[in-house]
Parts: sequence; C-alpha cells; structure tokens
Amino acid sequence: QVQLVESGGGLVQAGGSLRLSCTASGRAFGINAMGWYRQAPGKQRELVVVVRSGGRTNYADSVKARFTISRDYDKNTVYLQMNSLKPEDTAVYYCNVNKLGMNYWGQGTQVTVSS
Repeated sequence: QVQLVESGGGLVQAGGSLRLSCTASGRAFGINAMGWYRQAPGKQRELVVVVRSGGRTNYADSVKARFTISRDYDKNTVYLQMNSLKPEDTAVYYCNVNKLGMNYWGQGTQVTVSS
C-alpha cells in the first residue's frame, strides 16, 4: 500500500507560479513512475506529466516549457513547478504513483488561476 500526501495548491493570478509536492509513504522499491494528472470541472482527468524510472519524462503539450517535474528519490517526493500559469490550468491536480503495476492516487489539490 502507498499513501500520497500532496501540498502546494492555491490561488494565483495568470502569469504566476506555484509548486506542488507529493510524498509517497513506504519504500521506493518498485516505483515505476510518479507524476501529476489534473481534472477541470466537467472534463476528464488528463495527464500533466510523468517521470519514469531512469528519468524519462512525458509532458502534455499544453504544459511543455511552462511546467517542470522533478523527483527526489531519497525523499520519495515528486515536485511540479508550474510557471506562466494560465486560467485554463485551473483544475484539481492529482499525484499518481505506479508501483509494481498498481496505480495510487493522492487526494488532489486545487489550483485556481485567475485572469
């Protein structure tokens, strides 16, 4: 079992920045990937970015060059630095961990970008 604790959401004006963090409990052994998804009202949950073992990343086109994911292996923590935020980035952001083939989700953190 993996528990995820997220932090860092909030309200920011367009053009601003936020940093999200997500810490996974337990051992890092078997974690294949860590990443972030988001869900806006009335829309399906979508991938924002994922970082896989070995450091390979996959960003959604809509966030490339604005968002950066990083991972602290010692702390079992993944960060999402979000710059140049836009109103369309408003959503609940969910941390995701894939460990030994199982997907685990955080509780979600609200990010609201005002115009």
